[in-house]
Amino acid sequence: MATKIKPVKKKQPATKNESVTFKSKLTRFILKCFLWFLGISIFSVVLFKFVPVPFTPLMIIRVIENKVSGKEIYYSHNWEPIENISVNLQKAVIASEDGTFLSHNGFDFKAMQKAYKNNERGRRIKGGSTISQQTAKNVFLWQGRSYLRKGLEAYFTVLIELIWGKERIMEVYLNSIEMGNGVYGAQAAAEHWYRKDASSLTKIQAAGIAAILPNPRKYSATSSSSYINNRKSKIVRIMRHIGKIKY
Repeated sequence: MATKIKPVKKKQPATKNESVTFKSKLTRFILKCFLWFLGISIFSVVLFKFVPVPFTPLMIIRVIENKVSGKEIYYSHNWEPIENISVNLQKAVIASEDGTFLSHNGFDFKAMQKAYKNNERGRRIKGGSTISQQTAKNVFLWQGRSYLRKGLEAYFTVLIELIWGKERIMEVYLNSIEMGNGVYGAQAAAEHWYRKDASSLTKIQAAGIAAILPNPRKYSATSSSSYINNRKSKIVRIMRHIGKIKY
């Protein structure tokens, strides 16, 4: 008896209606993700306007790096309100990192343009990032140079400028940035480098901490190299021209 072979049904191409439905679902999904991102990001910025930042992505990354490489894990981070951080250190980081911090809206376009030109000429890579941009990156994002991260950095910079204001940005910055190997924030740095509180840092001591910020794991604020000593002297000179800080 001959076996009857059933013809294989060919898969019909998606109809126009099915294609429209898929695109509609994809659009709704993307929109939902975008709205969730907006909500969470704005909530986080509002929260950290009032609540101390307990840790940053960089702190976690450094711990993982040391763990993987078998190095000793050292972590020091003590939050202090800005009233307990020496004005000398506030002036030192402005002199070192962002001379127009008190007047710009989060971005120093002249510095960014200058950095771009220097990088094109093959000089030492410098991003031209403001204190606001560095704070946004340190608190909410990861390290890197991708366009995605830079775009998110700009977004969070606008948010913290609008919601936090300059004084809070400086407070979070001085409590969150890396100031030594496993050392984060002004109080931990003052104890690590000078065995004292952040409130009593002198001009030269504050300049010493600010001078190593380009690479705090490589440079030392004490017993410094000639390069760091020159940076200290320059920072102190600029600090003399910074009047009373008004946020």
